[in-house]
Amino acid sequence: MTGSLAGVLGTAGSTLRFTDGVLRPIFLLFIRLWLARIFIAHAYESSIEGPIFGLSWLSFFELVASTLLILGFFTRLAALPIAYFSFFVYFVAGGITGHVLCTLLALSLFVYGAGPLSVDGLLGEGSRHSALPFSHLPQRVIALVQPITIPILQLVIRVWMGLLFLLTGEAILNSPSERWLDLSGVVSGTALGAYDVSEFATVLLFVAGIFLILGLLARFVAMGLAIATFAIMAGDQAQQQHFLWALVLLQISISGAGRFSIDAVMDGWLRDRVPEYTGALAFDLATVPRVAIVGAGFGGLAAAKALSRSPVRVTVIDRHNYHLFQPLLYQVATAGLAPSDIAAPIRSALREQANAEVFLGDVTDVDAEASQLVLVGQRISYDYLIVASGARHAYFGNDGWEQFAPGLKRIDDATAVRRRILLSFERAEAAVDEAERSRNLTFVVVGGGPTGVELAGSIAELAKQGMRDDFSHIEPAAARVILIQAGGRILPTFPPSLSANAQRSLEKIGVEVRLGCRVTRIDHGGCTIADEHLPAGVVLWAAGVRASSAAQWLDAEADRAGRVKVQPDLSVPGHPNVFVVGDTAAMVGSDGNPVPGLAPAAKQSGVYAARVIDARVRGGRMPNPFRYRHMGSLATIGRDAAVADFGRFRIAGRPAWWLWGAVHILFLLGTRNRFAVMLSWIWAYFSYRSASRLITGDHEVDMLEHNS
Repeated sequence: MTGSLAGVLGTAGSTLRFTDGVLRPIFLLFIRLWLARIFIAHAYESSIEGPIFGLSWLSFFELVASTLLILGFFTRLAALPIAYFSFFVYFVAGGITGHVLCTLLALSLFVYGAGPLSVDGLLGEGSRHSALPFSHLPQRVIALVQPITIPILQLVIRVWMGLLFLLTGEAILNSPSERWLDLSGVVSGTALGAYDVSEFATVLLFVAGIFLILGLLARFVAMGLAIATFAIMAGDQAQQQHFLWALVLLQISISGAGRFSIDAVMDGWLRDRVPEYTGALAFDLATVPRVAIVGAGFGGLAAAKALSRSPVRVTVIDRHNYHLFQPLLYQVATAGLAPSDIAAPIRSALREQANAEVFLGDVTDVDAEASQLVLVGQRISYDYLIVASGARHAYFGNDGWEQFAPGLKRIDDATAVRRRILLSFERAEAAVDEAERSRNLTFVVVGGGPTGVELAGSIAELAKQGMRDDFSHIEPAAARVILIQAGGRILPTFPPSLSANAQRSLEKIGVEVRLGCRVTRIDHGGCTIADEHLPAGVVLWAAGVRASSAAQWLDAEADRAGRVKVQPDLSVPGHPNVFVVGDTAAMVGSDGNPVPGLAPAAKQSGVYAARVIDARVRGGRMPNPFRYRHMGSLATIGRDAAVADFGRFRIAGRPAWWLWGAVHILFLLGTRNRFAVMLSWIWAYFSYRSASRLITGDHEVDMLEHNS
């Protein structure tokens, strides 16, 4: 089979797996909420003065079943009365439009269950291994029944909808009470305008009905009909039955045609003959080139995933076993999030990639001549190398300051900073001397870039809102937060108007912004600006970064920040099989300016390097030189305050803050992390409390050092 066709089938298989793993749980959640909404409304509309809270017995059971559906708790049991009410009770009473469609949706919940986004989903795995008597029986019954009920339900729904389109297409089109698919607005004025619209639509529905009954391309046919239904609803939103039609069609599109269909035969044939369709490898890993990737940050992980369908063996090496979402690291440092909320295991991120493996190790050098990575205690050979080892703090020749003013690049940095901040409040609470108390309530952030601005704003909010009424002898809101910037404005990469807006927002929450000031000394007692000494309990560094030691490993030319100067294809001069991406590379954009050290830049460069390697391995056409596409810059200042720069489009304040939150949740790795961060932010937003104010690590040592 040709590579292009195999690639298309591989994409189709990936899409189906994405549908099963991601879209189906969301769809089941939506069905639960939609049916619950219908029956809760019907329970109150049809209720009469009854024995239970003023409700009749029937309305009460409707309300209970709907509540269980919303929670996803005992979903299968709750779905049965909903199906009964839909078909037998309201079939006669006519209380709900589309009773048969509601019945089919309720039966879907009975057969499939609530899915992972439910209480049942959370308790399901635990109940299989619970020590409670008979707790495992429901799971065993479900495991026995599902292989029988799922294909039957898929067949019933598919044939029912197919017959409906096949036998009543003309009635659907022309009946005033059941008008469903009027294509006159779409067809008129086109090449089809010469044909009779109703005849054309009738033929269309007839063909769609045959395809659904046979189970031939059922997912695509059902999706097309669902989209048409939604389009009609846009002009006729009063028809609730239209939405039920769309839901049943989406059920077919997401769940598939089932075992008794032509699609099932085709699926089995493809699984046996096209490895790419199932995500399996179509080549022997022992015979293909090896691509080593140093670092599993944004650039390294993007490169590894971009090579998922390439005939190569991908080896990812990192000193940590997790991928870290660095843009939210400051929230861990200021007790807003837990470390596990912004990190995910690398192995989990790549577990479905058959050609990828992960090594936990610390790279100390690169033997480019021998094409080997030097790790502590071992060597790893490679055919192609992608270096995405990131950056570390830069103190501009004053490396001794690091022990007094830590930066933020790792989880260990964040937890250490959190420990310092929280301990400073504790020391202030215990202090007898007023000067010592004042010093411990003073926090200095050096550097007015996005990290420094976000740190200063978060510390101010933690002091003024997150810990109010928690102390007996101090008022945390009296804490002094100072942001020091050497330049003439904060956020220098943003437009001046947004920088000014950010400064006003910081000052509004009590942050002192000092511009045009250079730090000349940092010690245990605080920092010095020119001749002024600022006593401070905590000093944090956000003023600069320096690339990793990749330039030294490769004996390559570097810029002042230690970044490797790469060629237009991101390869290292003299080493065409070695690529450097992300913060480790000195990349130049199409405008001639350096590419910023942002997550999107790292991802784009990682994907580009993977494309170059894929083209070389396959002998295909080489991509054009790397071109960075700037998607915009975001920075948050505090509650309801942020700035966003998208070139000509700029926003600030609450809209930018909501956009900032949505973007960061979207780009987090893993569904669990997205939900955890979202729930933590919702809790903090409404409660004005921080969720992770834990002092961890060897803080007794910190206290002794401070007292000494």
